[in-house]
Amino acid sequence: MGNSLSCCLSPNASPKLGRRRGSAEPDCESEVYKAAAGNAVAVAPVAATVEPAELDFAGGEGHHLQHISDREMPEDLALEPNPSDHPRASTIFLSKSQTAVRQKRKSNHLNHVSPGQLTKKYNSCSTIFLDDSIVRQPNLRTTLKRMTLAIYYHIKNRAADRSLDIFDERLHPLTREKIPEEYFEHDPEHEFIYRFVYTLFSAALLTADCAVVTLVYLERLLTYAEIDICPTNWKRIVLGAILLASRLWDDDAVRDVEYSQILKDVTVEDMNEMERHVLELLHFNINVPFSVYAKYYFDLRSLAHDNNLNVLFTPLTKQRARNYEAISRLCDDEYKDVCRAAMRRSFSADHFIGIRRSNAILS
Repeated sequence: MGNSLSCCLSPNASPKLGRRRGSAEPDCESEVYKAAAGNAVAVAPVAATVEPAELDFAGGEGHHLQHISDREMPEDLALEPNPSDHPRASTIFLSKSQTAVRQKRKSNHLNHVSPGQLTKKYNSCSTIFLDDSIVRQPNLRTTLKRMTLAIYYHIKNRAADRSLDIFDERLHPLTREKIPEEYFEHDPEHEFIYRFVYTLFSAALLTADCAVVTLVYLERLLTYAEIDICPTNWKRIVLGAILLASRLWDDDAVRDVEYSQILKDVTVEDMNEMERHVLELLHFNINVPFSVYAKYYFDLRSLAHDNNLNVLFTPLTKQRARNYEAISRLCDDEYKDVCRAAMRRSFSADHFIGIRRSNAILS
């Protein structure tokens, strides 16, 4: 390399260590510099251990280069962000599902299990394949399949069985029929969760975007309240999240009285109490930015892809493209209206005072 000197010749020249004063400055008469000046080959002496007290980061000059690991993180990323609040944080359900997906792929590889006939269609220069679900207007049945699969992984890969009495189905059953104790000892299957949620959505005429918001509220509740969703509480936690999401995000909100007609053995007072607890556990944080909504929507699509959920893809035609564009503009306006209306809904202070007074009278 001739007489050129590289910072790699001297350990003191590392930009991360900065410059040192006094005796810490490199001596131009040292063996390394003499060897380099004479174009000779020499072995660099072992650097002495540098104590943290000897470093002077503030004494750097204008050409001091800060190491990337020393740079401070932005304030909004200094602490681990909540996935239900921060658009860049990974969703909890997708993280919980990755372990099962990797194990399944590893098992298939070791057992030489064929993935079966490949039915997935791929885009080309002349043809684009899309399903009938877009972020502004998801397909209801497909979204519910994905959302309930996320709930299934929450239950299956839970860390513990932390719960609250208000969500315990053994203390607050949703049916008058006696439930055997064995029911609460086994995790529910995905299909069973789907049938429960689909019954509520179809009877209450709820939309697919309400399902995405339900999942946002569910993960926010699990994080804020520090509880787990397990066989004893999953129905009531899901029901509480649906009650809140439908009231805030559905134009034709279903009242608790109408839900009590769907779930005939559940009283209106029980639903009011559960809804109040959900709101208090969420610290009344009911805002869902569109960036968070979109993240959950696309993570649900990734979940479906990883678990081979069947989705029908059809070629994109000019008419479908025009329809999607029109829907996007319409939903954009509607979403702005919903965001404004969500803050003016009936969850005012007077509303909760009225609920508490009515509960006090009933008790």
